[in-house]
Amino acid sequence: MGNRTKGRPKQKSIKAASHSGMGSKRKLSRMGKKQKKHHSGLDATFIGRTACVKRLQVTLKDFRRLCILKGIYPRQPLGRIPKNKKGQTFYHIKDIKAIAHEPVLEKFREFRAFMKKIRRAAGRNERDEAARKNAIVPTYSLHHLVKERYPRFVDALNDLDDALTLIYLFAALPSEGAIKAKVTNKAKVLAASWGAYCSTTFCITKSFISVKGIYLEASIQGSTIRWVVPHSFTQFLPEDVDYKVMQTFFEFYETLLDFVLFKLYNDIGVRYPMPVEGDPAKLEAGSKSAILSASLKSLKNALNSSTGAIGNAVTKSVETAAAEEDEDAAEKQQPPKKNQSSKKSKELIKSVGEALSKVEEDDNDEEAEDDDEDAEEGVDVAGPLKAALESMAEEEDRKTIPGGNESELNDDALKRKHLFAGLTFFLSREIPRGYLELVCLAYGGSVGWEGDDSPISAKDPKITHHIVDRPKLPASYNGLPKSREFVQPQWILDCANFMYILPIAKYAVGVTLPPHLSPWVDDEEEGYKPAYAEYIERLKNGESVEEIEAEELEAKILASKKEQEDESSSEDEENENDNRKAEDEEPQNDKDDEEEEDEEQSEESDQDEEKAKKNKNKKRKKEEDEAHDLAKVMMSRKASRLYGRMQRGIAQKKASVEILHKRRKALDDPREKGSKTVLKQKVERLKDERKDVERAYAKTGGSMKKSKKKKHQQS
Repeated sequence: MGNRTKGRPKQKSIKAASHSGMGSKRKLSRMGKKQKKHHSGLDATFIGRTACVKRLQVTLKDFRRLCILKGIYPRQPLGRIPKNKKGQTFYHIKDIKAIAHEPVLEKFREFRAFMKKIRRAAGRNERDEAARKNAIVPTYSLHHLVKERYPRFVDALNDLDDALTLIYLFAALPSEGAIKAKVTNKAKVLAASWGAYCSTTFCITKSFISVKGIYLEASIQGSTIRWVVPHSFTQFLPEDVDYKVMQTFFEFYETLLDFVLFKLYNDIGVRYPMPVEGDPAKLEAGSKSAILSASLKSLKNALNSSTGAIGNAVTKSVETAAAEEDEDAAEKQQPPKKNQSSKKSKELIKSVGEALSKVEEDDNDEEAEDDDEDAEEGVDVAGPLKAALESMAEEEDRKTIPGGNESELNDDALKRKHLFAGLTFFLSREIPRGYLELVCLAYGGSVGWEGDDSPISAKDPKITHHIVDRPKLPASYNGLPKSREFVQPQWILDCANFMYILPIAKYAVGVTLPPHLSPWVDDEEEGYKPAYAEYIERLKNGESVEEIEAEELEAKILASKKEQEDESSSEDEENENDNRKAEDEEPQNDKDDEEEEDEEQSEESDQDEEKAKKNKNKKRKKEEDEAHDLAKVMMSRKASRLYGRMQRGIAQKKASVEILHKRRKALDDPREKGSKTVLKQKVERLKDERKDVERAYAKTGGSMKKSKKKKHQQS
């Protein structure tokens, strides 16, 4: 009978239905545990921020810092909203579990406990105890987080855009209020170290000046890095910005950039961080450009010293090895007599001389035979020799670029190095030195500026281009050498972007500058090429400035002549129509009638041919449209929608290109009907702005016009 007891009902079989009278344990074994509400599925996968803070037992401030350092961001669940809470911030449960095991979280808890002790000691007025405990404050490092988020060096390079932008921003901010001087000084050092590396390895590829700042792009080990350098103006700190969040980002980006710079400097054979030359007190109080020039100088010295040290080490090792070999030979063998040694040495010298003379004779005979054969066959030896010399020169240039033998974009780096080679730039005091010095050095030029730490003086005759940003040259510049050119700063960036030394006439002092074209816009993809881009392309193809200007002048003359001819032809047609009406009224001769009939017949034949051509074109277009409509009907609904979106995008692109062509035509020929000159457009815009100001002032209860009348009456 088994375990069955007498008097109790028989237990249901495990195969019985779940709705029968089985026990709770058996039901659980069949059906599983009943889940509570919001404890499974999407509701358990995504949790809110308050629940995260409660689970981790940290403050909201520390939770934000941990999310920034770990790279964890809120997620928007697809489909329905968990727990029907709209507008709430959700985090994935796996991210929160990753934060729970983070060592930095334990450090934050230790710091909270430490601050409680400090406050207790300060409340008891125990200053010595507080000072003693302040020396053992718990610290943490973010090195493991950088390795965790960027397992490969390429990943770190690809994510440097935001890091560099924030570091350059902190380098430009004033150290006041929430931003400490320690943070800004560290940002300046990092920005200067990055700029020194970019200018030394010639890796800056593009640059552009905009309202937001100066955009720079560098290509390092196959990765494209783009960042923004703020304009060198006085920065005002707005009150609605959370600077603590920005400093948390800076804390992580500082560690990341230190790692990246250590690897990059190590690749070119320089130790990082390198000692910066100069007075440390002056450098701390100095600007970012001063730190950049000091770090550049120290980097060049480090590169030169590293190569020299390697060469000295090699020569010393060779000399010591040779000396050791001589000592070993002297110990093994006894020194021979002087006469024997002198005889043997003379015999050796004679034998060596005879062998060398034989080799030279053989070489001369072979060269003579080769020359005779080349002369008979008509082969030119100068071409291969020239190519070999050029290849040797290129190899030497590659060796001069730090890390040039390993770089994939070595040919582009060589071109950038030779663009400003032999040119010396001198920056006037009103020129922002930071990014211009960086671009000039990254393209092979040398730079000087107005200051005590400048390597080049203002009156140096080596200066080829003096960069000035003023409406006219001051009288103090009359004493400078006449061999230099005075240019506006845009000329440097345009030459660097187009990889071509542009004519200086359009960038002279006080001249209206040509358009500053963005190097990131693809003209072929956009479907419109600016006039200045076409002008530069023609210059690069070998056309001279005089030829281009003459062609443009001829085109303008032809366009004006065509307009005059059109006007005269319209007037002639009107006169002919009037004459025909008058001739129809007057009696005509038979000969005149015959001539007119012949002319009319010829005109009618020409018109018939034109009509036939037009009809043929219309018929062809109609057939193409019908085939197009038929193909569209045969499409599926999904494909037709996609095709409609494509056509809509193409139409919008065409419309924008047509607008650009109209603007360009209006600028080239302001006399055209319906178009306005640039000055007229500017006047109208200023009038509209004036009206807006007057309306805004009228809403306050006053009127600008009335005040003017009162002033007029008083006068």
